[in-house]
Amino acid sequence: MRDLFALPKAHLHVHLEGAMRPATLTEMAQTYGVEVPPITGFGSFTEFSGMYLAACQVVIKPEDLARIVDEVVEDAKLAGAAYVEPSFYAPHHNDRLGATEAVVEMVLDFLAASAERHGIAAGLMLAGDRTIDPSDAVEQAKIAVRYADRGIVAFGLANDEAIWPPEPFAEAFAIAREGGLLSTPHAGELAGPASVRGALDALKADRVQHGVRAIEDPELVKRLADEGVCCDVCPTSNVLLSVVPTMAASALGPLLDAGVPCSVNADDPLLFGPGLLEEYEVCRTELGFDDDRMAHIARCSIEHSGAADDVKASALAGVAAWLAS
Repeated sequence: MRDLFALPKAHLHVHLEGAMRPATLTEMAQTYGVEVPPITGFGSFTEFSGMYLAACQVVIKPEDLARIVDEVVEDAKLAGAAYVEPSFYAPHHNDRLGATEAVVEMVLDFLAASAERHGIAAGLMLAGDRTIDPSDAVEQAKIAVRYADRGIVAFGLANDEAIWPPEPFAEAFAIAREGGLLSTPHAGELAGPASVRGALDALKADRVQHGVRAIEDPELVKRLADEGVCCDVCPTSNVLLSVVPTMAASALGPLLDAGVPCSVNADDPLLFGPGLLEEYEVCRTELGFDDDRMAHIARCSIEHSGAADDVKASALAGVAAWLAS
């Protein structure tokens, strides 16, 4: 079997603060005297969300944010990624780091510098929060478009979709799409096929973060395949948040079998454990994917990313070389 580290890939579903290294969280919390709950298994999405917000609270100074960005980019490099596209909701940091645009500018500067330092490409997915009034998402989308020439490539929508459906956020996503950004909302994780269908109909999704519960509706699966909408799947996260009962029950294989493009991602390594390379290893060892399927997943991740055309061409050539080796 070929070395999965050497397989060029893109990391398309990873939340910036949720990809913080555990040692970094501990060190920052101790430095600032911030109490952070121990990272344990999550019985519910609410518990997970609380832990995520607690992790954000250790980011006190710009240099803390710079460190997290750099480590996320470095970890992508160490996983064999050619490109990384972290998701970020800036208002989580307004009380400590300033106005939203200032925080976004910091992240973009840090991301560009880190990508150059580590020798990979990077783009930013700015996100809306579906638990907040849709007018906030409209403002986030406008900011995202303003910084499209600085490295923002996609607009997402995060948080608990079981309670907040996608349709009220159509205006925000229309702004993002008109500004040339990819539409990359969460759907089909905590809510079922209707969530994915809403992301397609109302938000015109180019990629769906998760999307796995589309498997419950064969017609929806066919639509994803026919329209070439990529599902950014996070296998371990799906098990730990009880989206599926076991890894063997993952929808990733059946979605691929049906012709749906899928990428493999880590979601929140701080909270779930595995990084990107480990998730690829899980696909091989626990889901039984052979090298051809692993290469297909890597191609999907690259082709459906917000990376520049030259980055995509180089990475895809690398995938072909990996298979030919």
